[in-house]
Amino acid sequence: MSNNSGGILHAVKRVRGGVFVDHNKLTKDLPVVRITPPDKVVLPMLQHIGAPCTPTVKVGDTVSVGQVVGDSDKLVSAPIHASVSGKVVSVGDVKVASGKMLPAVTIESDGEMRLFEGIEPPKADTREDFIKAVRASGLVGLGGAGFPTHVKLAFDPSKNIDTLVVNAAECEPYITVDYRECIDNSWDVIGGVYTLAEVFGFKNVVIAVEDNKPDAIKILKNIADKDNSRGDIVKLMTLKSKYPQGAEKMMVQSATGRRVPPGKLPADVGCVVMNIASVAFISRYLKTGKPLVSRSMTVSGSAVKEPKNVRVPIGIEAQDVIDFCGGFKKDPVKIIAGGPMMGTALIDTHVPVLKSNNALLAFADGKVTNKRQSACIHCGRCAEACPMSLLPTEIEKLALNKDAEGLVKAGVNVCMECGSCAYSCPAAKPLVQYMRLGKEIVREAGAKK
Repeated sequence: MSNNSGGILHAVKRVRGGVFVDHNKLTKDLPVVRITPPDKVVLPMLQHIGAPCTPTVKVGDTVSVGQVVGDSDKLVSAPIHASVSGKVVSVGDVKVASGKMLPAVTIESDGEMRLFEGIEPPKADTREDFIKAVRASGLVGLGGAGFPTHVKLAFDPSKNIDTLVVNAAECEPYITVDYRECIDNSWDVIGGVYTLAEVFGFKNVVIAVEDNKPDAIKILKNIADKDNSRGDIVKLMTLKSKYPQGAEKMMVQSATGRRVPPGKLPADVGCVVMNIASVAFISRYLKTGKPLVSRSMTVSGSAVKEPKNVRVPIGIEAQDVIDFCGGFKKDPVKIIAGGPMMGTALIDTHVPVLKSNNALLAFADGKVTNKRQSACIHCGRCAEACPMSLLPTEIEKLALNKDAEGLVKAGVNVCMECGSCAYSCPAAKPLVQYMRLGKEIVREAGAKK
């Protein structure tokens, strides 16, 4: 790690591809406010990458905040906890933002927000105990991916995993909750960074942030410069403000110069990548024992009356969050769960907020451009923008022909669905949808075999 200027590192290696997008960080100066507890929450049993949970409560049960209501014995999974106190009124399928129907536990709030009596700071004196504690917290990646954090931390100690990369890039337009985490909860970030470094023996910690966040850079530099008995292991790195700079594989390459091969993970090149909100949560959890029952999210867009950064209970209805922000000042033509580049368009706001939802955006007419699709002009902009060096239009053809073998060879499974190709396409081709279709064709072909 080089290019140290005034205590701040600059990217070791420039990452190919990506696009320059308008930042629109309209809520960056708004501290996170806690929402009024809702009348009910709906807790789907799948809020993470991996195996779904099974409900551990039944209709009529009284539950408290932090009590486990769903769990699984599978490795890649994370328990789900009650985010309000009250009575279980339903255990059955509900619709989520993706349109899928998932098993869920619905809790009618008693308004007390009563904390579960068994909650206390966990014992995490050893590496194994620490990993068990993180699993018990229900933590999944809070940057949007939703990968169970305890699985990420349960790497083989004999492997040469020497670097923790803390992702504070927040490259998606509009979203500002990670920025507010840096500004409002810097002490939690400090605690999380140094605890993880101590428990897992990381020789290097890189806190990476885009250069369009000068206030966050100032605070994070103070964290990096903090005295530490293990030496000067924590460094702050500024990244060029270019989407998708915050993608895990891109982040590793920028921060360390190491390239994660197709089909591999950052751990395969000696790195662990964690979102800054996840790091701060671990610090708070170790002090209080309170599991992941709420999260911060940005509510913004031209249709929202009062844009805010809001702390919400997991499982609150998206409409309740919008209402807390004054409702709509104009009729929305598009509502998105997540960022505008990788988020999911909603046709219904009566869906629950999940652990991985970091934003709720609503746009009025005039702010959403619906281009008419036309024929490919073979300009190559999609391939130039792809950070994974794929040929999106070639994958489109293979998907239309349902050529599973060709799709695998073309690297469709390497695609991270960042949307850079579609954003760059002058023909307005829905290239990300073709990528998703291609992956589904490959999965179905594998199932048949």
